[in-house]
Formats: sequence, structure tokens, C-alpha cells
Amino acid sequence: MNKDKGPLSWLQKLLNKDPDQKEPKEKKPSLYVYALIVVLLGAGIMMAGNLLTTNQTGQTSEVKTVFNNDKQQDDEGDVETFGQKKSEFKTTKDYEIYLQNEMKEALESIAGVQDVKVVIYVDASEKKVYERNKVTQKQVTEETDQEGGKRTVEDTSVDEQLVLVKSGEKEGPIISETKKPSVRGVLVVAKGAENIQIKKWIIEAVTRSLDVPSHRVSVMPKK
Repeated sequence: MNKDKGPLSWLQKLLNKDPDQKEPKEKKPSLYVYALIVVLLGAGIMMAGNLLTTNQTGQTSEVKTVFNNDKQQDDEGDVETFGQKKSEFKTTKDYEIYLQNEMKEALESIAGVQDVKVVIYVDASEKKVYERNKVTQKQVTEETDQEGGKRTVEDTSVDEQLVLVKSGEKEGPIISETKKPSVRGVLVVAKGAENIQIKKWIIEAVTRSLDVPSHRVSVMPKK
């Protein structure tokens, strides 16, 4: 096969030409050939630039995705202890206000009850129940006294250990349950509460919805 064939063979000859070597005079390439070379070189540069830009864009998108995923994982990991996110109520007062508004809206939907004001008091804080490993050991011993009498002695021991989980450099307990603060007392002042039947309805609604005994609920008519 002739190695001189190809669109750039004459250019290769030109680059490898010995300056001292004399060659027979050939017809110089026309202006059209030079223009074609310039166009081909320009197209090659543009294609290389597009490939480089595409590669950089792909890397930028990948890095952005990784950082977004890391941020999402950090947000999901924003917990007091493992297995339980932070409470939606920052303080006990916020929880009381939430219950009061919910109770007020519910009571005002009862027939004959109007212009309700609710005051609710709860315990100081919520209670967290932590996951524990519980191991129960039971030992049965049969004893015989000198007179031949027998008796069975059972010894039971329970060992509980807090379950700890490591996440990177952090270590914390697993929360299996978070109990909201218990309601200590409820005061309801409303128009219509002077009616005995309506008062019973109010007490029943409060005790059932807040799981509080009736002796902790006070209902008064509003002036």
C-alpha cells in the first residue's frame, strides 16, 4: 500500500523534508488547499473545546450531586440521639399552646359552645424511652435438708444494658419511643357551659382527647 496516500500526506512530507535536499519542482498547493487546512484545524479545535467543556460540566454536576447528598445526609442525621429526630416543639410552652389551640377549635365546634378559652398545663418535659438489651437468667436449685425434706429454690436475675450505636465518630443510644409530656390540668371557660348537658359534653371531650382524668378538668361559664 502506498504510504503517501491520504489527505495530510503532503503535509507530513513538508514537515519531514530535509532543507539541504533538493527536490524537483512541484506545483505549489493552491489557496483552496490552504483554506481547507485552516477550516479543518479550526473544526478540530472547536470539537476538542466542546469535549473539554462537556467533561467539565459532567464533573461539576457530579460534584454538585455529591455535595447535595452529603447535605441531605447531614440534615437527616441532625438528631439528638440515633433513631429519633428532634422534637417539633422547642419548649414545653410551645406544646401547651399547640394543645390549647387544638382543644379550642374542637370545643367551639360543639353545639351550644361559643367563645372558648382553654388553658392547659403539662409536665416539665417529654420522656424518652431508650432501647435496652434485656437478659434474664433463671437458676433453679433443689436442696435437701438433713431430715430428707426437699425444696426448690429459684433465683432470677435481670441484666439490662443500654443499646449504643456508633455513627462515624459519634456514639449514642437508640430511642425506641418519645412520650409527650403528660397533661396535669385543664381549664375551659366558654359561653354555654352553664348548661349542665353542654358542660358534660365539654368534660367528656377534654378527658377523651387529652387522656386526662375528669377531676383534673375544670369547666366554667364565660360572662
